[in-house]
Amino acid sequence: MARSKKHLIPRGGFSPLSSQPERELKLTIDPDFHLPRLPGTSLPRRQLISTYYDTAAYDLALAKITLRYRIERGKKSWQLKIPLGNDRQEIEVKGDQIDPPAFLYGLLTLHLDHRKLVPVVTLRVWRRAFLVRHGRVPIAEIDIDTVSVDKHGAIQCFRELEIEQRQGDEASLHALEQQLREAGASDHDGRPKFFRALSLHAPTPGTQPEAAAPVVEHLKYALTQHVGWLLAHDPGTRLGTESESLHQMRVATRRLRAVLRTAKPVLLTAWVTSLQEELKWLIELLGSARDLDVQIAYFTEESVELDMRDRKLLLQFISHLRTQRKAVQQMVLSELTSARYFELIRRLQQAARAPSIVESPLTIRQLARREFKNLRKAIDRLAASPSNTVLHKVRIKAKRARYAAELGRSSMGKPAARFIKSVRAVQDCLGIHQDAIQAERHIRQFLKYSISIRAAFLAGRMAERQRQRREQVREEMKPLFKRLLKRGRKAWK
Repeated sequence: MARSKKHLIPRGGFSPLSSQPERELKLTIDPDFHLPRLPGTSLPRRQLISTYYDTAAYDLALAKITLRYRIERGKKSWQLKIPLGNDRQEIEVKGDQIDPPAFLYGLLTLHLDHRKLVPVVTLRVWRRAFLVRHGRVPIAEIDIDTVSVDKHGAIQCFRELEIEQRQGDEASLHALEQQLREAGASDHDGRPKFFRALSLHAPTPGTQPEAAAPVVEHLKYALTQHVGWLLAHDPGTRLGTESESLHQMRVATRRLRAVLRTAKPVLLTAWVTSLQEELKWLIELLGSARDLDVQIAYFTEESVELDMRDRKLLLQFISHLRTQRKAVQQMVLSELTSARYFELIRRLQQAARAPSIVESPLTIRQLARREFKNLRKAIDRLAASPSNTVLHKVRIKAKRARYAAELGRSSMGKPAARFIKSVRAVQDCLGIHQDAIQAERHIRQFLKYSISIRAAFLAGRMAERQRQRREQVREEMKPLFKRLLKRGRKAWK
């Protein structure tokens, strides 16, 4: 993910905050490491003084969240780093307030649960930086940090290297990493600086159960992973500046519901049904916001290809969608602070620790096979030209089959991995079909919103584009279905 423009968000009571996605790679370096010759510019040396805050049990750090108070050249700010998919998002609040701002406390409400934030360590960092360029384009910033920490009167020092992506792509970042490794850099253990300073171990994702482990162990592992992913993206969803946060939170919620559905034959019926209903409520809550995010991104991309006159019309409509999205965000925030939501989180955490199991001879493999059979029957029943509704139902069954396969992956090895790859391709293909249907619905809204003749002409062109998207999916899906069924039979024979 390239570093994007900062979002400035005015908040009452303190200075505006900034927010931006961040992608960085850490490497370990020896004391005698030197940068190889690279195209670019050396940046001024900087000193950073950072005091890290957490609970006494390091709840934030264990959730891969970092909160620090930083001083640089007399300027002071609070900086919060939260998960964003496989990357992170940095939120900064400028000011000299000595306690963490209430707004940041609000973002972390699930992770703190009324526990107090306390300073855990102060680090002094001398940073040498180099901006790598290709021509005039900044590709990445390389930071070599010399970190010192006072531990019981003794000064401990260590060095590490960070590559922070700017406008470079995956290939350029990988090439840069290879050059640094050839110069002597090596794998980093993944720990944040203050973990190294305090000699703390990095958070571990847990160990996947053995293939022959009881169903309950597979279930607990999957629920723990997905609940953790949901909690990791709760702060970003509350903030609302990066659509990926809400997307990942919704994915985690859908997976939780699918896992419980797969395991339903071995779970207490009343317990699992009630939990599924609450997850359905959360999925639908996040779904309205997700739909708008998808369409805003799609129409924004489409606007680039239009001439100035048509682009202006479409940008006006995109602005209208953004206004709707802001209203939906307020509804999402309201529900995420409700007693219903907090109770659901409590129940999910309890479920991950001790799901309500009933005696059953079924294995995890048998449960996953059931979902594949449901998908196979749905595909076999497809007409030559299936309706949009039928294809959407197949997509839902494909998701369920995929999540069930992921639940039992360890017991099936490579055949399951190949099946998961195929079912993901089907799911993505049918997702484009569903997005095109939703886009056409918004195009009708666009036509209603802009009643000029020019707008009607533009709406017609965009509607035709959606029809073409759907037709292309229908051409591509048959070989995808064939490959999926072949791999599914091998995985679940």
